[in-house]
Amino acid sequence: MKPQVEIYDTTLRDGSQGEGINFSVADKLRIAEKLDSFGVHYIEGGWPGSNPKDIEFFARAKKKKFKNARLAAFGSTRKKATPVEQDDQVRLLIEANTPVVTIYGKTSTLHVKEVLRCTPEENLAMIADTVKYLKDHGKFVIYDAEHAFDGYKLDREYALDTWRAAEKAGADFIVLCDTNGGCLPSEIAAITKEAVAKLNCNVGIHTHDDSGVGVANALAALDAGACHVQGTVNGYGERTGNCNIISVIPLVAFKMKKRCVPAKSLAKLKELSMFVDEVANIRHNPRLPWVGSAAFAHKGGTHVNAVQKLASSYEHINPELVGNQRNILISDLAGRSNIVMKAHELGFKLNNDTPELKPILNRIKELENAGYEFEAAEGSMALLIAKTLKHRELPFTVEGYRVSMRNDGKESVCEATVKVRVGKKRAQSVAEGDGPVNALDSALRAALGKFFPQLKKIRLTDYKVRILDGIAGTAAKTRVLIESTDGKREWGTVGVSENIIEASLQALVDSMEFALLKK
Repeated sequence: MKPQVEIYDTTLRDGSQGEGINFSVADKLRIAEKLDSFGVHYIEGGWPGSNPKDIEFFARAKKKKFKNARLAAFGSTRKKATPVEQDDQVRLLIEANTPVVTIYGKTSTLHVKEVLRCTPEENLAMIADTVKYLKDHGKFVIYDAEHAFDGYKLDREYALDTWRAAEKAGADFIVLCDTNGGCLPSEIAAITKEAVAKLNCNVGIHTHDDSGVGVANALAALDAGACHVQGTVNGYGERTGNCNIISVIPLVAFKMKKRCVPAKSLAKLKELSMFVDEVANIRHNPRLPWVGSAAFAHKGGTHVNAVQKLASSYEHINPELVGNQRNILISDLAGRSNIVMKAHELGFKLNNDTPELKPILNRIKELENAGYEFEAAEGSMALLIAKTLKHRELPFTVEGYRVSMRNDGKESVCEATVKVRVGKKRAQSVAEGDGPVNALDSALRAALGKFFPQLKKIRLTDYKVRILDGIAGTAAKTRVLIESTDGKREWGTVGVSENIIEASLQALVDSMEFALLKK
């Protein structure tokens, strides 16, 4: 069925202008293929005339077949005082060989006079000439009206004239752009409503998030009659970013009840969000609406108790509908329900009547008060539950360790010695490392490897340190969070001490012990 709202993704062009975002040609092709399979309607590949990378992208994209999306090349209206057929930038747009071409033009008289330094009449001609020329070459043309809302507020009649010029020349869409991201949803709605009433072609919306209302502005435009939203995955973009289509898509589908991307794609929304972050080498934001790990996380005891009885009591939607999942957090705010639900999540059979439940809860609150944090340390949490429930013996004990550093004037070398006991047997290993924690990790792994060969697969993937009491200076208590993997699963463990090496060892020991914990 024809969508009621079309999604135009500009991650590869507008998104790549964000700070810290740098896509290779291979990256752009991978993301384009992912967006196509997800079901967005347009993929803006870049500006063919701006850099060699985009020229290469379009050359390689010609050889690919997109099943759902139409590829768009992006550019601008012709230069002033230049016949459109002689404009090299316009020529490159056609040579990109994309079915869709998106061009932007000036709406604001301020920009016409101060940026283009041309007459208002010449600007209208630049818009019309370029749109008509592209249409004559068989292109589906989307006209992005830059600074549409600011221009409208400055000179309403001239802004309307620019949009009419594009429409009369054959533009398939007029997209109103809040380029500076400074408008409010009420302004967006009112101006979009007039544009829809005055124009005969389809109207779209392109917003930025400078005021924190990029998504809200896009929804306001849709309510006012727009049927096309431009944005980027995870809100990448210049300054504070663009409208985040990862939020727009489920809002349109689940809240506005309008057809958008294919229904089967909605459950892959989190996967798409994380994929693009991974390609961009950006750490996924846990607080992203809908798809972040915290989006359906519950920490307060009363909240968790209610969710345990009725999920919708504190969840606006089933997280699985967008490929996410519920996350029960454990902290000093936790109640019995938190522990029960988290235990089930970790694979333990526990209920509100389990005798050990109260000791587990008390111990967690005691440790949290001492500086421990279990929200991202599910490995340490699982060990605490397992030891309390089963009264199990430790698989190994660290009887002693020593860390030293020597410097020969050229380089520093860290060395660690670790003594472990497994049952009645003992082992000792010495290892060097790039730092004290790396040396300690290597020595512990070597000592335990003699008894537990499976630990050779374990590797540390992340190491975080947080000072808990800065007032104490170098004597402050330190929390260390370690993330580990065996290639199949990942887990976090935590350690706390005034001695950073001791805190690190606690987290390392928990990591190894969790790896040995049977399901």
